[in-house]
Amino acid sequence: MLEYLNTRMSLSEKEKQHFFNLKKGYDGEKIFDALTEKIQCECLILNDLLLKQNNTIFQIDSLIIFQESIYIFEVKNYEGDYYYESERLYKAPNFEINNPLIQLSRSESLLRQLLQNLGFSLPIYAYVIFINPEFTLYQTPLNKPFIFPTQINRYLEKLNKISSKLNEKHKVLADQLISLHINDSPFKLLPSYDYDHLQKGISCATCSSFSITIEGRKCVCKKCGHEEVVATSVLRNVNEFKLLFPNQKITTNIIHDWCKVVNSKKRIRRVLEKNFTIVGVHQWSYYE
Repeated sequence: MLEYLNTRMSLSEKEKQHFFNLKKGYDGEKIFDALTEKIQCECLILNDLLLKQNNTIFQIDSLIIFQESIYIFEVKNYEGDYYYESERLYKAPNFEINNPLIQLSRSESLLRQLLQNLGFSLPIYAYVIFINPEFTLYQTPLNKPFIFPTQINRYLEKLNKISSKLNEKHKVLADQLISLHINDSPFKLLPSYDYDHLQKGISCATCSSFSITIEGRKCVCKKCGHEEVVATSVLRNVNEFKLLFPNQKITTNIIHDWCKVVNSKKRIRRVLEKNFTIVGVHQWSYYE
């Protein structure tokens, strides 16, 4: 949602920084997810869990269930020079940031309590993964559960050698954790926005520019040259509209106005009819 809003309105510097931090963290998690997918031994991998225990919400970036243990990972996509001093983490030269070990310890404790409530007593091993190859941490104590970029591949090879044979209980546990996942995060920090003040048009899927022209069956970006089939562009922007305005009904008129650059309402209607179910008739009809 922040990505869409960043394209369609002017965010404040603080909002932009929040968005860029979220995006950088998300990109780091995706990189680690791709690496864990290569693990061949029997295990179940759950990514980006948001759970609740004792009225406290906690997040786990990556959780792996093996036969006799559970591993959880806090993924950080920090870049640049950092140092560790007196149980605190600093970005050089002297800017203190949140110590990820505190968040990791909290998540580990709450997960352990949650597992006990669910009737499981597997030991938990928790680590912070520094995923960015341009990251350096000075003065690192040897006893901290940090895994650095140069260690990740070797560490995953070690995980891959774990002797693991899963049974139905492990699958039940995974299903229960997924069922407890909170889909609508209470931590969303979004700027206030309304339909009238957002820029209308189709943004380029590659460079986010609104310099789009319709040439036959394609949307062509005049800034970067990217081409996309009109129907695909319209559908992408419908999904964007649905996310930003979940309570608004999808109609031909509103999507025609939202996409702006597509002159033909008939063309918009065809895309909607092909991909959604029409509800109602005539001027009261909408799509869902």
